[in-house]
Amino acid sequence: LNMYSSMEARNKYLDKFFEFFKTEKMIKSPAHPTALPDNPIPQTIEFRDVSFKYPGTERYVLKNFNLVIKSGEKVALVGENGAGKTTLIKLILRFHDVTSGAVLINGVNVKDIDLDHWHQYIGALFQDFIKYQFTFKENVYLGDLAKNNQEKFLKLAITKSGADQFLSTLPNGIDQVVGKMFEGGIDLSGGQWQKLALARAFFRDAPILMLDEPTSAIDAKAEYEIFQNVQSLQKDKTVVIISHRFSTVRHANRILVLSEGKIIEEGNHEKLMEHKGLYAELFEIQAQGYK
Repeated sequence: LNMYSSMEARNKYLDKFFEFFKTEKMIKSPAHPTALPDNPIPQTIEFRDVSFKYPGTERYVLKNFNLVIKSGEKVALVGENGAGKTTLIKLILRFHDVTSGAVLINGVNVKDIDLDHWHQYIGALFQDFIKYQFTFKENVYLGDLAKNNQEKFLKLAITKSGADQFLSTLPNGIDQVVGKMFEGGIDLSGGQWQKLALARAFFRDAPILMLDEPTSAIDAKAEYEIFQNVQSLQKDKTVVIISHRFSTVRHANRILVLSEGKIIEEGNHEKLMEHKGLYAELFEIQAQGYK
């Protein structure tokens, strides 16, 4: 009776599993996609009068929102939780469709572009990244399987992310299984996992790089070195960074301060500090912790 009860319970999970695979995708590529203009690369991204609310909710996260991110620009998004920062990245990636308005890529509506083709142009790292229980190098190669076994790019990505600093401590080096799921695996610290995930994003080497709280578990010194690499080695790429650490965002070409789905301040670090608005207030609050 106990076994029967257990099987009955597990069958319900299997029903949900197969039901999930039968679920139709809400976001689809168009039947006849528009070719994405290759000039300029990286692409110019524009939010044109965008309003958005998540499915099943009534609150607008963005309302009549306008923004242009120029090709090759380094943009930082700051603001309190719920301001709409991560939503911007999700709309660019087309994880959701806008409620009204349009997101344009080189002047083409993102809804008219083949999704797989568009995603090839983007490398993204979110704060809730996946910890693949594979070898160290396989974790990096998953950033772009088309470049599998190209050690030149592998080593470069590892150096950019700072993961080389702990790689030498692993018994089997890049062939070390990470995580405790499999026999012989070694678990990493939160900061080490984050550097490994950053290496995966850098390995992709896409023209657009999206980073959402990419260094939350990394110490300040390592974070500084990583973003020096972003500035120096990603010169020809568009970079969008979300971070609550002002030491990270202060070197961006343009900083956007968001509140309730609106841009309330905009400029570089020096300009925003002179403005003495929300950015300056938040910066001073954070700076007090280092005094």
